[in-house]
Amino acid sequence: MVAEGLDWTERHRAHFRLPPDVATTADPNLTLKPLGELAELSALIAELHPVPELRDRARRLLAHAWQEARRGELFAELVRGEPQATYPVELYGSFARAGLRDAAVDELMRTTTGLRGWQLAREDHTRTLAVLNAEARIGVPHHTDFAGALAHTWLGRLPEPWFLECRTAYGLTHDVFHLTDWGRAPSRLSPAAAEYLRLWLPAWLDSWLEERLWDLAGELLAVAACLPGAALDTAAWQRLAAARTADGALPEQDDPPPPGTGPAECFTACYHSTLVLAFAGTLARTATLDSEAPG
Repeated sequence: MVAEGLDWTERHRAHFRLPPDVATTADPNLTLKPLGELAELSALIAELHPVPELRDRARRLLAHAWQEARRGELFAELVRGEPQATYPVELYGSFARAGLRDAAVDELMRTTTGLRGWQLAREDHTRTLAVLNAEARIGVPHHTDFAGALAHTWLGRLPEPWFLECRTAYGLTHDVFHLTDWGRAPSRLSPAAAEYLRLWLPAWLDSWLEERLWDLAGELLAVAACLPGAALDTAAWQRLAAARTADGALPEQDDPPPPGTGPAECFTACYHSTLVLAFAGTLARTATLDSEAPG
């Protein structure tokens, strides 16, 4: 599934191209967000997947994303236009984590994140974790305490499991991703958090598979791969495999786009969940290899 997901993404990589107005009037959720997700997830696959050919494919996708970002110059333009915005720092952090940097952008990031306005508290604590992770990747000081921000998230509080709904479930998965650096450091999960997730994640996963929310199910499988000694949920993986299109794309939810749907609409409906499936598959494969390694 990882190979087919990367194949589909490579065939559709033209849809990640940024428009000329990306730094001004374009909607960042339709332009920069997909590019950042491509960079984040392809970088992890390029780093962790055990199959060299798949690592090479992921590196090509990462290189494409870096080229679209004008080798970092775009982030300097975004920061100068919106110095209060966090998303340029988060996006640049994904590339910096992969070793793709620009010295002038690094200096601008150090200046911007050192401003008093940058220290202001943010209402979304999961987003604060994202910013803190980006700061660590770029190499600038944390603007606030990571553990303190984590304590205000779902993962930090471990609420009653029946309170979880779709929106907060995405918050929970991203709490895990930011804490573990997208699955690279699963040992950062506390024993209490790991046990809580081990206990309740199967029920959540089954529920959202029944609702055919494939994208969220993929993120939950990525979280499952971060748990120590977690068993592979073969049935869940089979459900996701069966939900894909013939060419390897996974729709975000329900059925694939019907015949006659335009290429741009098909891409929007499938790109994130297809990347998530490749990401989760990489973490699951890595976790399986780790568990089989001699102690």
